[in-house]
Amino acid sequence: MEQAEKRKYLIKTLLAEQPRYKDMEIPKEAEEQKRLLRSLFNVRMPGKINGDFLKVQDEYLQEETKEKGIMNLKDLTPAEEGIYLWQGDITTLRCDAIVNAANSGMTGCYQPCHNCIDNCIHTYAGIQLRNACADIMEMQGYEEPTGQAKITPGYNLPCKYVLHTVGPIVQGQLTKEHEELLASCYRSCLELAEKNGVKSIAFCCISTGVFMFPNERAAEIAVHIVKEYRKEYGNGIEVIFNVWKDKDYEIYRELLG
Repeated sequence: MEQAEKRKYLIKTLLAEQPRYKDMEIPKEAEEQKRLLRSLFNVRMPGKINGDFLKVQDEYLQEETKEKGIMNLKDLTPAEEGIYLWQGDITTLRCDAIVNAANSGMTGCYQPCHNCIDNCIHTYAGIQLRNACADIMEMQGYEEPTGQAKITPGYNLPCKYVLHTVGPIVQGQLTKEHEELLASCYRSCLELAEKNGVKSIAFCCISTGVFMFPNERAAEIAVHIVKEYRKEYGNGIEVIFNVWKDKDYEIYRELLG
């Protein structure tokens, strides 16, 4: 099957799963089809699906990511020894692990085509990621506490693993507790990565954006914790600070010299 045929097959299968969508017409334009497919991925609750679907989905998502362009860690220039700064789409980054800024439910963003990193990562990893996160949460039996971390495979992403962490939500004035919880997110991810043999990890800007943590202070905490951890444990893990916005790139560039 060509990409267009795979896309239509995936859309038809996901529409057929839900009676309220089964009579929906598939748009003719490719970009509209892609938007519909992403929306269907986003709203689908965790649950099993047949192996044929997964095979087609995996081939389709991997080709989509290849078309976007994969960035390899080995092609990046370090800002400092073992520390990199890269502006781009974290779902195209080939390294051992990337970090997802998750919510306390841990199964991804259910808002169709929302532009948060949680939505992007779950979309391009495939439905296996939501299912894996749901299994973790079912075993845990309670919402994920702020400042901790969980690890899953990366599935259809170029990375091997995804580390999921829930950052603090800042409502009103920034407090010492907010700062300590954000520091705990970075430390927990690094410790869990080390425990699982991860040699390179890419951090997004945890808690900024809709979680309203001030960007500059968040970056200061991130850089401090990473440098402190690498110094304490012998620089064994390479760290990429991944940013999307120009504002964050300038902040990190200044902090990293």
